[in-house]
Amino acid sequence: MEIEHELGRIAPEKETFLTIGVFDGVHVGHRYLLGKLQQVARSKAATSAVVTFTPHPQSVLHPSNPLPCLTDLQDRVERLRELGIDVVVVLSFTPQLAQLRAEEFMSLLKKHLKMRGIIVGPDFALGRNREGNVDLLRSLGEKMDFVVEVISPFTLNGEVVSSTLIRQALALGRVDKVKALMGRYFSLEGKVITSDKRGRALGFPTANLEAKPSLALPGHGIYATFTHVNGKKFLSATNIGVRPTFGEGKKLIETHLMDYSGDLYRKEIKVEFVKKLRDEQKFASIADLKTQIERDIREARAILARELDGEH
Repeated sequence: MEIEHELGRIAPEKETFLTIGVFDGVHVGHRYLLGKLQQVARSKAATSAVVTFTPHPQSVLHPSNPLPCLTDLQDRVERLRELGIDVVVVLSFTPQLAQLRAEEFMSLLKKHLKMRGIIVGPDFALGRNREGNVDLLRSLGEKMDFVVEVISPFTLNGEVVSSTLIRQALALGRVDKVKALMGRYFSLEGKVITSDKRGRALGFPTANLEAKPSLALPGHGIYATFTHVNGKKFLSATNIGVRPTFGEGKKLIETHLMDYSGDLYRKEIKVEFVKKLRDEQKFASIADLKTQIERDIREARAILARELDGEH
């Protein structure tokens, strides 16, 4: 069984307290839960562990309706480790894993990870048909000798913070709300690919970012952004959309870096989304579009300058 093989590669020296989930985005709600996990593990002189999955279970259980991810696996694992989690276990989510009974799954965690306890939220469920809810886990805990601790959901401004809430805000272009929910700017990383140089022809050269197709994107529009290139941070304005003034084409992520000179082609860049300026729109003429782009850049520069002031 693949899960046994993957778990067998992990050999914690001490007993573990763990939590289980996708942890997409590693947002402030996740960090609250993980902080509680670490507190409990420390108090018991145990190891803190996170069991996560790839790909997202939704893409296996409902392949016709996969969820766009807020973070890729590498970013997720790095952030979990940066938070101080001792052991991060990545399991391949397969149809076979989805069919495991909750008791079988917990037995494997007990065997391979020396699980002494599990920390979860009140709506947690695992195993075939999500049978392993909190009540069943507690019953299994009595039988298999592990404790179950339930942590209340983390709320912000009256809303329970979740990856779903973040995806909804992102689709609406509410990247300022996304920042509050994630505890950091939403960002996209990738390589600059070739483009039709239309931005350069307009007088505003752009870097065309190739993002992973599995990742969620902000809704169509113009955004004030920071762009990182070779360890340096530049003010920028980013368009996500289909450029309706030129006839709708495929969705593009185009970033204009202010005060930057040089060729960005094939460089790796990271774009952080700070605030939406406006929706994408079709202009009556190229002249009108250029005038609006000038306004967008001025507005983005002012917003980003204030943002930088707030960071110091």
